[in-house]
Amino acid sequence: MEAIEQETAPILPAEEADQTAPARQPIPEEAAPEPNPTGAEPKILVPEDPDLTGEEPQTITVILDDEEEPVWTPPPRKGIRPEMVMAVIAALAAVLLGVSLALSLPYIHLDEDPEAMKHPAQQEITLPLQETILEPTESETEPENPTIPPDRNPYDRNDFQYNSRNYLLLQNLISYPGVDVSAFQGQINWEAVAASGIDFAMIRLGYRGYETGKLVEDEYAQQNLAGASQAGLRVGAYFFSQALSIDEAQEEMQFMLDILGEFHLTMPIVLDWEIPAASARTANMDAETLTDIQLYFIQEMEEMGYQPMVYFNWHQSETLYYLSELEGAPFWLALYQDRMTYPWKVEMWQYTDQGSVPGIEGNVDLNVYMPD
Repeated sequence: MEAIEQETAPILPAEEADQTAPARQPIPEEAAPEPNPTGAEPKILVPEDPDLTGEEPQTITVILDDEEEPVWTPPPRKGIRPEMVMAVIAALAAVLLGVSLALSLPYIHLDEDPEAMKHPAQQEITLPLQETILEPTESETEPENPTIPPDRNPYDRNDFQYNSRNYLLLQNLISYPGVDVSAFQGQINWEAVAASGIDFAMIRLGYRGYETGKLVEDEYAQQNLAGASQAGLRVGAYFFSQALSIDEAQEEMQFMLDILGEFHLTMPIVLDWEIPAASARTANMDAETLTDIQLYFIQEMEEMGYQPMVYFNWHQSETLYYLSELEGAPFWLALYQDRMTYPWKVEMWQYTDQGSVPGIEGNVDLNVYMPD
């Protein structure tokens, strides 16, 4: 770095300056100053105006930089490390997943619960459609290969009316409103159910997986049995069967008895056999085998002091059962309409799967019981 000093002349008035100053000459191109190769601008120290300060002229020192000025670089910012961000996101996701699982536990049913195939859609998948509303003819309802016809239904479409609590009942004969429940209903306030006018409850004890065939206890079975009984309701039970033989039916019966233990039923016990999906292990069942399974169930349960009952929908009663051979037990019909058009006699009618009952959250199956 080198310093150049030069003396600064006093500033003259404008008129004198015009007379003494030499004419400005253009700078020849070759004499033009070359740019500073370092790129740094010279630093010039400018003194204060002596006319204004009254001081003697001062020396100007021009400092030329031979060296490149250091460029100031800000210190690195301490940012959030990507792995820390991912760890926080993963932790939040785990918390949300845990909360979701906790909230959905009452609705999670492992091992292909066959009843899960029905309730989300809220419909009976094998239920006949519009034709069930009309009075059937004899040929339309007579079972295949019957021995003797079952008893005719003594009730017609006008015999059932809704009461003040919106439960369907017989008009001039004794009948009782009831519900059938499973883990799909979750926690139930049985005192509120009883106070609403419900007389009985059919409790699901468990089910057989419709693909693997594994036997599973309903997670709310014990709680519902105790709660309904303590609330003063009459209590029955059912098992969602996928039995393919009498041996499997025996397995299911013993499974039911183990769950019931010393509990005393005051309503029927049911082997609720259905085909929940086209892929179900029961999809190719024949009427002879299924009728034999139910006959075995009826005989065994009666010998143990229970009142057995046979559950079916209209389609099953025509294609999968010889009803006349099963008349020793009461029938439980699933027919989702509020007019009785089924031709054969039944003792219980499940008339909707979208009922509303105080104490039960969401939809629930509603039934009317017409004992002899």
